[in-house]
Amino acid sequence: MTTADATAFRPSAYSALVIRQLLRHRDRVAGARVLDLGCGGGVLLAAARDLGAAGLCGVDIEPAALAETTRLLAEPPPGGPVADIRPGSLFGPFGGERFDMVLANLPHFPMDHAAIDTRLPSWSDGGDDGRRLLDPVIAGLGDHLAPGGMALVAHNAFVGLPATRALARDHGLEARVIDGMTVSIAREKLTHMTPAVLTREMGTTLHQFGGHVFAEVLVLRIARPGDHPDPADGSRARPPTDHPG
Repeated sequence: MTTADATAFRPSAYSALVIRQLLRHRDRVAGARVLDLGCGGGVLLAAARDLGAAGLCGVDIEPAALAETTRLLAEPPPGGPVADIRPGSLFGPFGGERFDMVLANLPHFPMDHAAIDTRLPSWSDGGDDGRRLLDPVIAGLGDHLAPGGMALVAHNAFVGLPATRALARDHGLEARVIDGMTVSIAREKLTHMTPAVLTREMGTTLHQFGGHVFAEVLVLRIARPGDHPDPADGSRARPPTDHPG
């Protein structure tokens, strides 16, 4: 792998936020069959494996991502699961299969197809409103979550949390904000952002200070209502259980 290829698969702040939730839900990861939609470099599946997942599935449209995930998970621990990594888009390669946990750190930046930095051109491309992949994932979750299953989904606040919640409700699911952080948006990325979204969200979910733009990133837990009360764990700071909007 070249240096440029290696930096293309470096974990992001979004990856770190989802991993924090895997750690906080480690009791649910252990023994679970886990699907990572848009597995990228495979770090989320690696975390699930090391936390005791019983099954690992991943999917991505990028051959380079499939190759990197396969490389990363090539040597399972003794007795550990062999990863099942498939080419394709979202739930397409999985038919009616169901999973205990679905992970989604998807491209959902409101922009057209463009390469940014050393990332692959598809890495942030969420379409004009950022929801090109997000909406079909939420709409399909109910058909792919096992009884008692849950999804952990990275979610830019500026693509519309109320729309996500409403879509989840329409499909018999509940979307709750369980974590969040503020990130800086690189200038080279901001230049590709859909102007209508930038104008609409500036001052609400986007904020500019000293010439830099900051945005809120959330992690949603999506499940059937009542399936997952918040875990009580005094050993760690509790994430926020909800968020306005």
